[in-house]
Amino acid sequence: MGKKKIATTTEETIKDTADASPAPSKSSKRQVVSGALYIESTYNNTKLTLTDSKNNVLAWSSSGALGFKGAKKGTPFAAAKVGETLAAKAQTLGVKEVRVVVKGVGSGRDSAVRGFISKGINLTTIQDKTPVPHNGPKPPKPRRT
Repeated sequence: MGKKKIATTTEETIKDTADASPAPSKSSKRQVVSGALYIESTYNNTKLTLTDSKNNVLAWSSSGALGFKGAKKGTPFAAAKVGETLAAKAQTLGVKEVRVVVKGVGSGRDSAVRGFISKGINLTTIQDKTPVPHNGPKPPKPRRT
């Protein structure tokens, strides 16, 4: 088993810890009023990127970055959580309104937007930029039996 060590504190160490102020919160360098929110929703994941008016990335998040694994990354619940976390980051940057550009066919398209606006940020426009093939490559031949 071994000997147990008993820690003793003196009055000086207690005073030193009481005087220490908490670490200052990290303030953002830039204050952005309006920006753009890009949502890429696939069957397997949902990625959100927040940019300013010049398309410089301010913050981003995804289902995988929040700890969702496997098939749970593509769910609407995970997309809503991603939207909420990115909205919290946007509020620290001072963002008041965003335009939304949605890309992809996943199930997290709507819920990511709903999660983002639940924090009180206004939407100006919602634009769908999902790529649609114009009868692209030739499909594979039927399987022989």
